[in-house]
Amino acid sequence: MQEAIKKLLKMKIKSRNDLMMAKRKIAREFACGLIDNSEILKYYNQALKKGKIKEISGFPMLLRKRAIRTMSGIAPVAVLTKPYDCPGTCAYCPRENDVPTSYLSNEPAVMRAIRCAYNPYVQVQDRLRALIANGHEPTKIELIVIGGTWSVLPRKYKLWYVTNLFAAANQFSIKNYELRIKEKYKYSMSIKKLEEALISEQKKNEKAKYKIIGLTLETRPDYIDEKELEEMRELGCTRVEIGVQAIDDKILKKNKRGHGVDRIVEATRLLKEYGFKITYHLMPGLPGATVKRDKEMYDQLFSDARFQPDQIKFYPTVVTKGSEMYKWWQQGNFKPYTTKKLEDLIVHCKTNTPEYVRIIRLIRDITGESIEAGNKVTNLRQVMQQRGVKCSCIRCREVKNEKIDIKNQILDIIRYQASGGEEFFIQIINKERKLLGFCRLRLASDKKTAYVRELHVYGELASIGGKKKTQHTGIGRKLMEKTEKLAKNNNCSKIKVISGVGVRGYYRRLGYRLKNTYMEKKL
Repeated sequence: MQEAIKKLLKMKIKSRNDLMMAKRKIAREFACGLIDNSEILKYYNQALKKGKIKEISGFPMLLRKRAIRTMSGIAPVAVLTKPYDCPGTCAYCPRENDVPTSYLSNEPAVMRAIRCAYNPYVQVQDRLRALIANGHEPTKIELIVIGGTWSVLPRKYKLWYVTNLFAAANQFSIKNYELRIKEKYKYSMSIKKLEEALISEQKKNEKAKYKIIGLTLETRPDYIDEKELEEMRELGCTRVEIGVQAIDDKILKKNKRGHGVDRIVEATRLLKEYGFKITYHLMPGLPGATVKRDKEMYDQLFSDARFQPDQIKFYPTVVTKGSEMYKWWQQGNFKPYTTKKLEDLIVHCKTNTPEYVRIIRLIRDITGESIEAGNKVTNLRQVMQQRGVKCSCIRCREVKNEKIDIKNQILDIIRYQASGGEEFFIQIINKERKLLGFCRLRLASDKKTAYVRELHVYGELASIGGKKKTQHTGIGRKLMEKTEKLAKNNNCSKIKVISGVGVRGYYRRLGYRLKNTYMEKKL
């Protein structure tokens, strides 16, 4: 195998097409199967380290599987909590045995979690191993905890779960990795011991190689209150995803959501007052909705100061077995949107999304075989591109791995009202309005405190201490300097950052100190 890879590395390979042709040629010559990219990358890195070969510019990128995963400057790692009784009775949610409510056992993320017995420690280490094997360098991890309503889980389980997430990142080593390694902290430990362990692992993660720079939890709007948010901050949460679905009381009631728009409004306000980033889950095409009403609701999200989410995940309504809506469809009482209607709706939404919002998903990762009725087109993002849809959302503007002129930068500020406070979206862009980095600054309703809800520099993920790309070129520092100036000019006496545990060190270098789970600085 090594001889085959040696010969492959001597060939002129400048594109993925060249790589595939080279692999086929080597397979014929050595009478072997196509060499896996992970094997080539492993040998390349080892030979480079030992000085046996010279660096081949751009070659690792060609080997990287799903390179887009780390093009936003972070490595997202999704983990699932164990199945637990959901307090809701939503008509659209499938209920499958031994799977969290609203999830299906054949969804990729669920299949990975089942393989790991829903163990948080094993899930994190398994994903890190897979990312590294596919050519990624996941040293800046955004952990996304999914599985339903986080807020109803027992406190002990939540402490045990998150403590083991941090421990898994802290202890990970690709050399000593074993898929079935048991978690470091046992569930039999007392709550007090788990609380102490959590603080210990968080401190370790500040200096660990694999840093958790963001932690996302998902829950229902009607379970958000001050006590819940304080607990989330204790755990290290920086972003909360809430199931909004629709901002229409009639639609929510028809689908048995269990709360009204007033709870969405209040949850949004509280989350922002605590400095969290907010993701709305939206379900266009619910029973009781129309394309026209869905468009109106989407536009209202950004014209009405009571909402103003930072991120959007679209989960277009589809019919799956195990849901009450499946019965409605069988009885002829519900018909989901056609693919054309859904595509036209998504076009409207994308073309009316402000620059300060990121559309994370356009469709949920449900396999076609599980969809009884509704859209089965899984590549809606590509369809939008083919239709020439112009979208100004963050994801569509981020610089990714494009070459940029570091000196050719424009600082631009968007100001808007949101949930009783003022928001500033401070972005650094180039002449084509490609996004290099941004900061979300909130002037709280008390007019004395400013919150940095998010600081993000885009471009291919650059490890701390690694080669400079878009990251590590001073963009983050420049954004923070402008942010502090804005806060001071608006008579704020202090500024608080809802920092991920793994990036506390960065803010310390800027003069911030840890106080009550936030990085804080007097102005």
